[in-house]
Amino acid sequence: MRISLFSFFVFGILILGGFLFFFVFKGITPADNKPVSELSASQQNEIVMDGNKMELPGPRKTGGMSLTEALVLRRSVRSYSSDPLTPSEVSQLLWSAQGVTNERGFRTAPSAGATFPLEMYVMVNNVTGMEKGIYYYDPFENTLEVINTEDVSAALTRASLSQSMISEGAIVLIFGAVLERTESRYGERAERYVYNEIGHASQNVHLQAAALDMGTVVIGAYRDEEVENILQLGEEIRVLYMMPVGKMN
Repeated sequence: MRISLFSFFVFGILILGGFLFFFVFKGITPADNKPVSELSASQQNEIVMDGNKMELPGPRKTGGMSLTEALVLRRSVRSYSSDPLTPSEVSQLLWSAQGVTNERGFRTAPSAGATFPLEMYVMVNNVTGMEKGIYYYDPFENTLEVINTEDVSAALTRASLSQSMISEGAIVLIFGAVLERTESRYGERAERYVYNEIGHASQNVHLQAAALDMGTVVIGAYRDEEVENILQLGEEIRVLYMMPVGKMN
């Protein structure tokens, strides 16, 4: 009888310990692995400032909508709601375009000869906790650097042949390129390779936006010199693409 009671006692302790382990630890997972929609409001809005740089919330790298579903939902969307984006959503979109995915610096989009000519910028129109303006994205540190806090959305809209999506989107992703990085290796064919790379990166944004229930569209029609004068990104940067992004109506 003593052995039977002792065995029953040990069994009970093991069962109780298992329940405790499950309930205590099941919710402890890195925030990066949670979908944006499951992050708390404070996590989605959290920005750590360091001088003129801001550290964005880490992007999610697992789970979420399947690629097949995102492909079905991908559309060019030209009308957006007035709801703001969160810094976490901005981080996810930028990461989808040019996020670093391994220790060698490879990105979410392929690059000819790993020359990585693309530079990502974002114009903020309506993001929780962020001032309007132009920001540079550092894919290695997942940070945004303030370039200009002036509201240039109206001027950029005019330079983009009055396409209202530029000022109505919560953000505008700006694809710049330093062609010399690829030209130094591939010569005259570099321009073709850079355009190919922007196509890869922008499709990533399209699919990520679809997975986040957002809309986006590619803007390729604009007055090049006027846009570059407005943005003031530097002489070596050529602006080749813009993608406004916003919540769906």
